[in-house]
Amino acid sequence: MTRGGEGLPLYVEASGTGQSVLLAHGFGGSARNFRPQLRALRGRYRTIVYDARGHARSGAPEAAADYTPECFVADLGRVLDQAGAGRAVVGGLSMGAGVALRFALAHPGRVRGLVLASFPEAARSGAGIAARAAGFARALDEEGLLAAGERFVWGERSGLSPRDAALVRQGFLEHRPHALAHVLRELVAVQPAVEELAPRLRGLELPVLIVAGEADAPSVATGRELAAALPRARLVLVAGAGHVVNLERPEAFNAALLAFLAEEVFRAPGD
Repeated sequence: MTRGGEGLPLYVEASGTGQSVLLAHGFGGSARNFRPQLRALRGRYRTIVYDARGHARSGAPEAAADYTPECFVADLGRVLDQAGAGRAVVGGLSMGAGVALRFALAHPGRVRGLVLASFPEAARSGAGIAARAAGFARALDEEGLLAAGERFVWGERSGLSPRDAALVRQGFLEHRPHALAHVLRELVAVQPAVEELAPRLRGLELPVLIVAGEADAPSVATGRELAAALPRARLVLVAGAGHVVNLERPEAFNAALLAFLAEEVFRAPGD
């Protein structure tokens, strides 16, 4: 475990050798969510994963002010520093994709390419976790981790299989309820719409891979908006996958990621 964020403990893993690829997990997840990608990339790239603040093995500050978007962007930079990566491909899933894009807009010189999987919807869209952030955070405050998770994450209306629900429940219960409530209010609920970001996205001259599961209609719609706004974007829709596309269809996700890295980011000069 390394430390970052003015003394805040951040759990960081780096494996493999070669050019650096950092992947940031979604809300309620952890670095463990990228195990299939660690295995797929290990022989060709150095892959960096970490637990975001307020999640799993990383620190969980008490104050809401420690969960702003700026805090998460700064953490991503410190993770790169700790891993010795001056520049890297930076990406993530859902909440992690939102943070990765914010980092690229703030520090484009440190980013060789972007991977945006299941990009989060804005709260005003009425879809996705951002639209439910206030109620979810209130449930965490008033009912605790288990009851709130049952209602908002792995319950009957989640669509998860019993096996997947059990795995999600196990991972979710690693977190601290006050931290997740702060993340929902201070980060997830303030996710800007793609149209708000569009003027800045048009100037982002980086290769970008956008991935969404075909069964995740909100992420498909957001992915199409991103692809239209970004000058060098590649959009991949994965059949049979929902929101957690990298775990639901790891073979398809890994194939898209490896092709993007080889063909768009690290291709040999003159190819």
